[in-house]
Order: sequence, then structure tokens, then C-alpha cells
Amino acid sequence: MDSILQGIEGVFGYIIALGAAVMMPVIFTILGVCIRIPFSKALKSGLYVGVGFVGLGVITGLLTSALGPALQDVSDIYNLKLQVFDMGWPAAASVAYNTLVGSFIIPVCLIINIILLALGCTKTVNIDLWNYWHFAFIGAVVYFMTGSVGWGFFGAIVCYIITLVLADMTAKKFQKFYPGMEGISIPQPFCQGFMPFALAINKGLDYVPGINKVNIDAEGMKKKFGLFGEPLVLGVIIGIIIGCLACDSWKAVVDNIPVTLGLGIKMGAVMELIPRITGLFIEGLKPISEATRQLIAKKYDGKKELYIGMSPALVIGHPTTLVVSLLLIPVTLILAVVLPGNQFLPLASLAGMFYVFVMVLPYTNGNVLRSFIVGLVVVSIGLYFVTFMAPDFTLAAQSVAELHPEDKAVAVPEGFQAGSIDFASSPLAMIIYSAMKYLKYIGAGLLVLLSMGMVVWNKVRIMKETAAK
Repeated sequence: MDSILQGIEGVFGYIIALGAAVMMPVIFTILGVCIRIPFSKALKSGLYVGVGFVGLGVITGLLTSALGPALQDVSDIYNLKLQVFDMGWPAAASVAYNTLVGSFIIPVCLIINIILLALGCTKTVNIDLWNYWHFAFIGAVVYFMTGSVGWGFFGAIVCYIITLVLADMTAKKFQKFYPGMEGISIPQPFCQGFMPFALAINKGLDYVPGINKVNIDAEGMKKKFGLFGEPLVLGVIIGIIIGCLACDSWKAVVDNIPVTLGLGIKMGAVMELIPRITGLFIEGLKPISEATRQLIAKKYDGKKELYIGMSPALVIGHPTTLVVSLLLIPVTLILAVVLPGNQFLPLASLAGMFYVFVMVLPYTNGNVLRSFIVGLVVVSIGLYFVTFMAPDFTLAAQSVAELHPEDKAVAVPEGFQAGSIDFASSPLAMIIYSAMKYLKYIGAGLLVLLSMGMVVWNKVRIMKETAAK
């Protein structure tokens, strides 16, 4: 039995190790052939998506490599030493997948997805396999916190079910706001966890005098501020400012002008290139989404629809996302220092800031000011969430480090605890973590009621939509 489990674990470990850039072309090619797209067209679609992931990885790597040392210098100069070390999302994903929960998360979640689809409780077919690490992450933390792999899988499954329902619930809003995303939903819990904040805060801002009259999107910024409203120029300016802050004297500022200007150009490049790269995703998705809609419409006479669950990377190139994320990077550093009780200083995680806004923008309608306010609130709360979860995240990371000493990414520096914006700052992760840590069996019961209640509500909603057609 152990050998069978090890074999299964090895297979899925191998699949995970391929990464999204390799997995997605394979998945899209197979999916395309299954829905009767010619092989050459399906392969081309898959390759476009794979190339998009490669390009996005290169650009976010540029952001991290350029911004990381400068932010570290800022931290050293101003003595911004906090107790929780930022491991970044790649290390968090490594911790998640290198556990027993992570090894089996893909087949377990796929089975649940198939069951819910068969029962008519969801419309989303979640093929974003790489981002299953989010479910594995909360499962791994609960596993090491409770000492029970069963509770670990329970936490992961609850997170997966809630995320599928949220993906269904927000799909129409998502598709309406982002062009070219017809038939797509976002079953990624980090993004979906911030959606209720966006909904509530945006509604509240309708009653705030002054703010409720401001309606500036990224295009409006360009018209209002001209050259300085361009994401490219904003990137250059913010990069130069951070470069100056990374110098400990005016003499150092003068001496480091080439480095500072280089950082500005690199930040501008990130802002300009991300939208161009995300265009590849859309080009790859179009044939698949169109063929899927046609096939379902033909089979069910237009009375049923399914959504393809995809990575939020498809849309992080939206101009408002870029502008607000860039503005929030220095603000987040300030918040980390001034917020009382916070112990997390985000550095490596800041490249993931773009993903905070994927499901925020459809509810703020791309309004820059409103999106910034939502971001300010969720980032402030998220810093506390990371601090709060740090002891048990550290336990998980240390346990994985002992099992895999060759994986240096999961090693926690001595004297620090482990943290990461993604996925530890997510409200959804915090709800599951807190319920299992403090309420135990009662918390588990409440999570069952919550997830099953959402499933039943979603089924009723889907039935009403189907009947209306």
C-alpha cells in the first residue's frame, strides 16, 4: 500500500514540478482535442498560454531581482527589522506541495470538482492546476498545527469548495469587466478572498461625500495627468524614488545615479510589458473558450453553461491593477513599520501585489481611487493575518525543511518566523485557520455548514439561471 501511495505521490509530484508553463500547454492541447478543435489549433492555443506564463515569470522575476535588493537596502538603512521573514509565494508553494496534503491535492480536488459538476452545484471546471498550491498551503498549515493529515485535507477541501462557489458567483462580473474573458472564471482563493471587501467597501464609498463623485480609471488618469498618468512613466518615477531611498546619503544618491535610473527603467519595463504578455493568454484562450461554449450550447440547447477555471495571471496586466499595485508597494512598506503589533515586513512578496486586485476591479469598475482604498484596507489587514499565522506557517516550513534539506527556499532564517502575503494574508485562509485553531470540532462543524450552505445556495442559483434560459 505504501508503495502505491508513493507511486501516486511521485506522479503528481512530477506533474507539479513541470510548472504552469509546461502543464498548461499540455492541458490546453488535450482539452482542445477533446472539444473537437483541430490538433494544430489546440496545440497553438496551449503554446500561447505556456509562452504567456514564461513571459510573466520573466517579468515578475525582473521585478523581484530589481526591486528586492533596493528594498532590502531601505530596510537596512532605516533599520526596518521585524520578526516575520518574507519567504515569498514560491517558497510558500514549495512548503505546500512538499507535504502529504500537497502530494495528493490535485487528484482529491479534481474528484471533488467532478462530483460538484455532476450534481449541478458548480459551473467551474478548474484546470488551473498549478494554483492548487493555495489549497495545499492551508491544508499543510492545518496539518502541522493539528498533527492530523485528515484535518489538513479537511481544511484544503473546505477552501476548494468555497472557492469554486465564489468563482461561479463572480464569473459574470469578471467576464463583463475584462474583455475577451467570456466563459472564464477565477477559482483562485487568494483573489476571491478579497472580493467581499471590494463589494462592501465600494458600496460604503458611495455614501462618502467627495469620493463618491470621483470616477477616474487608468484611461482617465492619462487624460487628467497626461504623461504622468501613464503606467510606464509612473513605474519609472516610483523606481527612481525607491532607488533614492535605498541610498544612505545625498553623496550616495549622486554616486548611484546610474543604478537608480536603471531601477526606474526596469520598473517602467515591468509596467509596460505585463499587459503585452497577458495578451498572449487571451490569444491562447479564445479558441478554447469559443469551442467550449459552442459545444455546450449544442449539447444542452443553450440551457447550460460551464466556465473554464483559469489563473488570475490572465488579467493582471489591466492598467488600473498596475497603477494601484505600484503605488501600494511603498505604502505597504510604511504600513508594515507603523502599524502597531505587525511583525511582517513584505519584501519578496511584493511582486504578488498585482494579484490582490484581480477580483477587486470588477466591483470598483476599475476606479483607481476606490481600488487603492480597497487595497489599502486589505493590505493593512493582511499584514496582521500574516503575523497571526506566522507561528504555524513556520512550523510547516521547518518540518518541510527537515524532510527536504536540499530545498533551500523553504529554510527559515534563525531567529525569524515565516510569512508570505500570498496565501497567508487571505481572509479565506484566515477563516479556515482560525476556526481549526481555536474552535476545533466546533470550528470544523461551522466550516462544514458554511461550505455546504454555499454549495446548496449555488445549486439553487444555477437551477434558477437554467430555468430562466
